[in-house]
Amino acid sequence: MGMGEKSPRSFQLHHRDGKKQEFRGVPKGCMAIKVGQGEEQQRFVVPVMYINHPLFMQLLKEAEEEYGFDQKGTITIPCHVEEFRNVRGLIDRDKSLHHNHHVGCFGF
Repeated sequence: MGMGEKSPRSFQLHHRDGKKQEFRGVPKGCMAIKVGQGEEQQRFVVPVMYINHPLFMQLLKEAEEEYGFDQKGTITIPCHVEEFRNVRGLIDRDKSLHHNHHVGCFGF
């Protein structure tokens, strides 16, 4: 990790069968999502303000069409990871034009 980057907080849950499951913390003002389908899913941590951006709203609409409102746990966006990275770049560029501050969600 580079200087000034915080390491992610993590904690473990112990299941009745003795297995451990690790969870990484999500910074305040951010949310974790999954992107992709099947085994090609990847976890991203994005600012909550993405929810109001038209491009992210379109991705959420696609998730609704694919999975309905019955998703349990992390929101899954059914698009290719590379496509999401492009959309994220467009959203970040758009947000940086309107806001001159950085939300630290991408240190994971």
